[in-house]
Order: sequence, then structure tokens, then C-alpha cells
Amino acid sequence: MVDYTEGAGYQYHVGLKPGDVGEYVILPGDPHRVPKIAAYFDNAEKVADSREYVTYTGYLDGVKVSCTSTGVGGPSASIALEELVNVGANTFIRVGTCGGMDIDVKGGDIVIATGAVRMDGTSKEYAPIEYPAVADVTVASALVRAAQQMGVTYHQGVVQCKDAFYGQHMPEALPNSYELLNKWEAWLRLGCKASEMESATLFIVGAYRRVRVGSVFLTVANQEREKAGLPNPQEHDTDLAIRVAIEAIRKMIKHEKKGL
Repeated sequence: MVDYTEGAGYQYHVGLKPGDVGEYVILPGDPHRVPKIAAYFDNAEKVADSREYVTYTGYLDGVKVSCTSTGVGGPSASIALEELVNVGANTFIRVGTCGGMDIDVKGGDIVIATGAVRMDGTSKEYAPIEYPAVADVTVASALVRAAQQMGVTYHQGVVQCKDAFYGQHMPEALPNSYELLNKWEAWLRLGCKASEMESATLFIVGAYRRVRVGSVFLTVANQEREKAGLPNPQEHDTDLAIRVAIEAIRKMIKHEKKGL
């Protein structure tokens, strides 16, 4: 591969070099969420700010950890994951927002993805569509245990991932509405918990790069509850999902310090 940095020694997009990040990395989409997440670290410092990729590194329980924003969608998320692996990271938790799909998922609830429907485009450049996008068992289990310990309302299961935000929210207005609407109905019948935009790509790229990836989301609202005439509260503060991710990393650190 061409070295587009011309020997500068850092990753072309994220602006990081070996030693800048820990093995554990939290991946929000929004760069503005990175300082909010890093506030839970000890001795956090900004180590890079390039394009949509902002990175802070600090410590949890004496172990170096980091947080890097990925921007919106699969293409930029795949770049972040590839380049973070290149500089030494190996365990990732996407923290973001989702829209509920299952009627029981309400705004403010936590969703932990065990797998993802590959409606994205990026993952198809990495793996045939027959290959499933699944979360790493260790990471997903740590997220579930963290949510249980914290006593939060959470759901675990398959999420739907897409590239077009408005393909979900106004499918009837788009030229291929027939496909979008029919597939949405299929995902509902199959019990999809929520819809978001990055996990399918991250799970597939993680499988290819042999690293661990999991995802946890704050549910903003649920359009299916709206359609059904049910209460549809909205929540936009991602702090609860962030705290679940922080606690999950602490659990993995403790477990792995024991050599288990």
C-alpha cells in the first residue's frame, strides 16, 4: 500500500502513531462526544485531531485507554478501525445513538448489539454478504454485565445498519421505497431491536483484522411506537451508554489482569 504520509510515521486519516492509544478504544461517532467520554478517564489528553477523527488517551484502573470519533456511517468508521488497529488497539466499543425498532424499546433505553443486519455498503467491500456481522462475545458479555450491575433498562439483540439516515426516516419518498419498506418489515418480523449506522461495518472489519468489537447505544426514540400510538419519549443525552461502556472496559481489564 502507498504510504500517503511519505514516511512521517503516523496514520494518514486519524493522525496517530504507535504509542498514542491504548488497547481499549471507545468509538463514538460525534467528535464532540470524545471529551465527554474522556472525562471518565484518568489523566486524559488530546493526542490527535484530524478530519472527523478526534482522539483522547488516558487511563482506567491503571490501563491505557482511548476514545476516537469515527464520524457518521460505515466508510469513515472502517478507516478509524483499520488505522487504530495499525497503531496497537485491539478492543473496541462503539458508543452512540440508535432509533428503536422493537416495540418494547423506548427512548432512553440502552441497546447492546449482538449482531447487525448488513444494509451498509462498506462491509460488502470486506466480506461476502453471507458472512454474518456479529459482536465479539467477550465485549458484548461485558456490556450486558455492566448494564445489569448498573440496573439500567437494556435490550440485547440484532440491530439494523444502514448508510442512509433518511432511507429509514422517509423511505416512502425515495425512488426505491418498495425495497426499503419491504425490508424494514422483514427486520421488524425478525425482532430487530434498533437501527443505527456503524456496527455492521465495525463488526466485519473487526473480524477481518482479528480484533474485538462491541456496540452499545442510547435509544433516542422509536418510530414504531409512534406509529402504534404508544408513548414515544425522546432522550438525547448519551451519558448512560457511555457509563455502560466504561464499566464494561473496567470489567474486561479486571478479568484480563487475572489472566482469565
